[in-house]
Amino acid sequence: MSDTVQWDKTVSDVNEGILKGVEGRPHPTYYIALVFALTLLAIGITGWGLIISFGIGLSGKSSPVYWGTFITDFVFWVGIGHAGTLISAILFLFRAKWRNSINRSAEAMTVFAVITAGLFPLIHMGRVWNGFWTLPLPNTNNMWVNFRSPLLWDVFAISTYLTVSLLFWYMGLVPDIASLRDRVKGFKRFVYGILSLGWTGNIRQWHHYETGYGFLAALSTPLVLSVHSIVSWDFAMALQPGWHTTIFPPYFVAGAILSGCAMVYNLVVPVRKMFRLEGFIKEEHLEACLKLTLLTSTIVAYAYAIEFFVAWYSGNYYEWAIFKGRATGPYSFYFWTMTFCNCVFPLLLWSRKIRYNIPVAMVICFLINIGMWFERYNIVISSLAEDFLPGSWGHYEPSIIDMCMTFGSFGWFFTWFLIFTKFFPFVSMSELKLIMPKPLRRKPTH
Repeated sequence: MSDTVQWDKTVSDVNEGILKGVEGRPHPTYYIALVFALTLLAIGITGWGLIISFGIGLSGKSSPVYWGTFITDFVFWVGIGHAGTLISAILFLFRAKWRNSINRSAEAMTVFAVITAGLFPLIHMGRVWNGFWTLPLPNTNNMWVNFRSPLLWDVFAISTYLTVSLLFWYMGLVPDIASLRDRVKGFKRFVYGILSLGWTGNIRQWHHYETGYGFLAALSTPLVLSVHSIVSWDFAMALQPGWHTTIFPPYFVAGAILSGCAMVYNLVVPVRKMFRLEGFIKEEHLEACLKLTLLTSTIVAYAYAIEFFVAWYSGNYYEWAIFKGRATGPYSFYFWTMTFCNCVFPLLLWSRKIRYNIPVAMVICFLINIGMWFERYNIVISSLAEDFLPGSWGHYEPSIIDMCMTFGSFGWFFTWFLIFTKFFPFVSMSELKLIMPKPLRRKPTH
């Protein structure tokens, strides 16, 4: 396991090796990736501009499917953010040393993914300038927020999750920003000096830092289970066939961690190459991330099987019709893509050779993220398209605008992530130094 990694670096090499990418120029592929991300973002902005100009009818939403790909994207991006808290907080409490090389990237992924998810309720609203009506403001029209709505739970859960994740991420950055402050000059030194909050590294500051970091880790841990459980209750609290089931909370949490771990791998591997961090993010660390991905993939596969078994065993005609329709009906392509990407292809990770074959593992993790997006699409669309009354059945196909918004969300996420990697240390130096071999002391000469 990566806790027994043989390091060929020492503490004295950490600052030089990690900050070199921040101070100098990254690999040319960094700029190619940034241009690609900005292109996707421009596509998304264009799509949103058309929706604002001509109306929400440009999207594929129609009766009875009023939750289209916008809510699919919302659930997907909330899920992506879960692995960051898992790797950073829970594994920190269990003292898993392999997390020290990838926790910073996971924390940044969490923050930017939750911010991306927060855009979609606004986009789904259509007339975003009327968003103030969702706030409990005194008004003469007696229009009030329905505080009993499960959707309101999302507001509190996700805002709490974002706040705690942001504090946890930034607190871990402070010692490293101070190291960067001491190496640069001019305006950069001024900016990093403000961001480092006066950090000098004395014993009192370290005492408060370790206490606060441990407290935030303990506070973040229940959020891993609670936030996506609450998102799942948006569906499970409804009487809609295919949604009204008690398996949704653990099922959604496992799926969120699966997609998040796969995204961490897809992000770490290219950035590791761009900033020449192979000496600090070793193959053993990547393998440990893949093992966690494999574990959650088996849990998700079990949840898929239990869903079908419960629908059949319950004797509920409507429930069983929905699940049969998912496998054989008009949305069967999405169902089988989801199944193969999330349950079948990850089985290759049982092979140690595959886990150490980075290009193949990258493809598997990429397919997992595709499968997890299709899973959310399958849950949202297939249940809404067919309910209890055949007279209200319909069919949904995403429009080109829907696809633009989905691609644009990836562009938004990748743009912020790439900017972060250029101006801040991608690996937690303060935590890495704790497990690095210390430089040997020379014997005093007389």
